[in-house]
Amino acid sequence: MRRRTLLAGALAGAVVTPAFAAGTARAANPGPSVTQTGTTTLDSQALFFVSYDGLVNNNSFQKNGLLTYKGYQYAAWYTSTRNAVVARRALGASSWSKVTLSHQLKSSDSHNVISMGVSKVDGRLHLNMDSHSDGYFYVKSIAGLLDNPGTTSWTSAVFGSIQTSLDGLALTTQFTYPQFVSTPEGKLQLSYRVGISGNGRNALAEYDGSTWTALGEWSSSTGTYTSTHGSSTARNMYLHGIDYDVNGRLHSFFTWREQNAAVMCNSGGITNHDTGYVYSTDRGRTWRNDTAALVATTGTSDTVAVTDAGLVVDALNPDHSLMNQESQFTDSAGLPHAIISYVPGRFGQCTTNYVGDRTANGRAFHLRKNSSGTWQKTEIPVALNSSQRTKLVLDKYDNAYAVFPFGRIAAASKASGYTDWAVLYDGSALNAFGEVVIDELRVKSDNVLAFMYQETSTGTTASALHVVEFALPA
Repeated sequence: MRRRTLLAGALAGAVVTPAFAAGTARAANPGPSVTQTGTTTLDSQALFFVSYDGLVNNNSFQKNGLLTYKGYQYAAWYTSTRNAVVARRALGASSWSKVTLSHQLKSSDSHNVISMGVSKVDGRLHLNMDSHSDGYFYVKSIAGLLDNPGTTSWTSAVFGSIQTSLDGLALTTQFTYPQFVSTPEGKLQLSYRVGISGNGRNALAEYDGSTWTALGEWSSSTGTYTSTHGSSTARNMYLHGIDYDVNGRLHSFFTWREQNAAVMCNSGGITNHDTGYVYSTDRGRTWRNDTAALVATTGTSDTVAVTDAGLVVDALNPDHSLMNQESQFTDSAGLPHAIISYVPGRFGQCTTNYVGDRTANGRAFHLRKNSSGTWQKTEIPVALNSSQRTKLVLDKYDNAYAVFPFGRIAAASKASGYTDWAVLYDGSALNAFGEVVIDELRVKSDNVLAFMYQETSTGTTASALHVVEFALPA
């Protein structure tokens, strides 16, 4: 009842502007709404341990831990026995078919997620898993598996052997944050970090249906950054995502994390600073800043550096516990949107405890580029009550939805200029631990918001892992 009341209030406050075509009145596009349509259980006893304030099965930077393709949904996670599992179901089915892989999670580190990708050119499912500044594990399915799911048995026989390279391409011995993205032509790209936190570079590899190729690094860890407190000469660029829009442009928001804590007002904070933005019009081979100036050529010494001009679209010093790897999405016109979060200055100009201060006073903001090319930022009036990340999606009418820790959903209408943020679903019935994993492809394919979440537990006691679904406006 509470969800319906909140929803009715949000819709009542939406701006409605009638449009006219050929002299006939036409209703404006609907504002945001969510209608819960079902929940399925992936695993009643999924692996549970808290590391870096998160869970290995539900770190929101996974791309993708949950995805939909050609009428089937796929999920990947670790069981209580630490085995990697990949499952599928036909959309609408109440149960999942599971394949247990031979790989077992090597360490209790929440960074060591499983990410999935689709190479449309040959219909394969790809998985990269279990890495944090070290070696990774990779497996791919037989060709055509995703194109003909109804006629292909879901057994271990459809997956190849577990590898420690991409079909012989090693990439790096310091590998973290695998994120798969399909190119407009149907190739598959893998984004990853080379190096370690505070001293790492972003890189890309590409699969063309037969061979993996290393495209190379495109961000730099060098250069001097100076705050009012001190300087740092090493860092890494943390991506909020990497996504192609409807026009084939590749977008990425990011934050910088400095290696030297001297840039902060207090050692209990975190050295993240500024929100930057770059894009590529040639499938990640070159990168441009917000003014279209060339700032990097992938695989060369000319990479995106903290000293490059025109990168920062929202400036913030390292004293506010800015979150890294939050969220981004592109709208129907190809314009980029992001969620960023930090402790606003009204709560003080120096965070002294990263987790505690974000939990007590952190707020999320919707950052976006409008059709005139101007950047706008709106605070979402929802307390984080968590140190963790919020996810962003847009429906087919470009209404925006923020999925907060614990599965809370707030939304704003495009008609209002994204100023009418309100809570539509409070998430209390989920008993979710924290971050959730969004099925980004499901939103785009059939306007359904689906996310994977794990129930709260304690210590290392296993807990249930679920997928919940919400219909968005028809």
